[in-house]
Amino acid sequence: MNVQHVPNEWVNQTWPHVAPYVESALSYSKGEYSAEQAKVMVTTGQWHLLVATDDDGIHGMAIVQFFNRPNDRVCFIVAIGGKLISSDEMFKQLKSYAASMGATCIEGAARDSVARLWTRYGFEEKYRIVGVKL
Repeated sequence: MNVQHVPNEWVNQTWPHVAPYVESALSYSKGEYSAEQAKVMVTTGQWHLLVATDDDGIHGMAIVQFFNRPNDRVCFIVAIGGKLISSDEMFKQLKSYAASMGATCIEGAARDSVARLWTRYGFEEKYRIVGVKL
């Protein structure tokens, strides 16, 4: 399987194939974003859509955003679904894409089961994110 970036001009044609993965992934986000809002962020170039493909089609996706901190350029996983980080080779491809965009680290907010899964790829818990509406 290959991890590929979907250029903005192809997002609308690709979206029907990834929408179920996006909706499933965002069902754990406690309403932070809807799939339609995620699509807007991707089509406007604020977020990037990556897909996991082979000859049979798309088998997973990730939506990432990049931002800068004083000591790092972060590739932050906003949503991930299907088979994107499902093997060492797939994670290697994700790291390669992130590095090609200048990232020095990859982070993501993850529920406990995903956090445990990602430890096999070297992720470590940095902090827990909590919030309150004002």
